[in-house]
Amino acid sequence: MGQYWGPSPWAVQRRLSLLSAALVAALLTPAAAWAHADLHPGGGFVGGLPPPDQRPRSRGGHGGAVGLWGAVLGPPALWLLPLAFPPMMALGGLLALLGMPLPGVEVGIALSGLVMGVMVLFELRPPLWLAALIVATFAVFHGHAHGAELPAGAHPLLYSLAFVIATGLLHLVGILLGEARHWPGGRVVVRLAGAGVALVGLWFLERALQ
Repeated sequence: MGQYWGPSPWAVQRRLSLLSAALVAALLTPAAAWAHADLHPGGGFVGGLPPPDQRPRSRGGHGGAVGLWGAVLGPPALWLLPLAFPPMMALGGLLALLGMPLPGVEVGIALSGLVMGVMVLFELRPPLWLAALIVATFAVFHGHAHGAELPAGAHPLLYSLAFVIATGLLHLVGILLGEARHWPGGRVVVRLAGAGVALVGLWFLERALQ
């Protein structure tokens, strides 16, 4: 048999890990151009997809942290946490659309990034019910922030559907990156991603408390 001169499986897996990290970074970093574009075509659906980047609470990176933490915890949390987030987020959005205030929204969202980032960084494994409760609580804050930012003239249902779908996609990206834990060096990549989310959450918290 001829000798195989292609890249080793470890090298391929390492490249996939780096590609996953780059993909997450690209998807979780808001594009400044969206902040100055018309975000209301499609009756508000498109407006609910990219989060505006003028305010700390509008960043989308925390959604990916849910998938990351679920991947660290493994099944059934791998799917339960991302599934628990969207309905509670929709509830928070509904509360905002109904004009019901929620104290400390920006602080709550900043804490969500800080807490879940720390969970991923240190691979903390609370009971499943507690992890689900943490995620569901933070989801209400995220949803309320989105609902409060409903653009004038946008359809509330389409707008809400859009930001729930966008968040679900971020969860999926987080899960995909989290699965890199099973590759050589992937565990370090995931923990570094958690550290990044925690640092961003800490920065947002400092801004929210100003």
